[in-house]
Amino acid sequence: MPDLPALAQAHCTPRKGSEHRLSLARIQELLPQVPGWEVLEDGHALGRTFAFKDYYHTMSFVNALAHVANREDHHPDLGVHYDRCVVRYSTHDVGGLSENDFICAAKADLLA
Repeated sequence: MPDLPALAQAHCTPRKGSEHRLSLARIQELLPQVPGWEVLEDGHALGRTFAFKDYYHTMSFVNALAHVANREDHHPDLGVHYDRCVVRYSTHDVGGLSENDFICAAKADLLA
């Protein structure tokens, strides 16, 4: 089995306050580590759409992602559709993106 990406091996830590909000430069450093994700809302969110062949596979992904979110105590906004799931991360307590958003994005990629 190949080595897991560093972000996918990390765990979320509680983040409160704007000092934990990532700078644009740091966002640009982390973004290549989560291919397929894009920065949304002027750097305040991270999003990706995952496509699946049917509702069963979509819901399997959603349920697995819910388990990861619960374990990491960092929860995405989800748009669940028949053959896709739109995932959006943002750290409300910092007013934008934190490292937790990138950690969870990397973990979501492993599920897909």
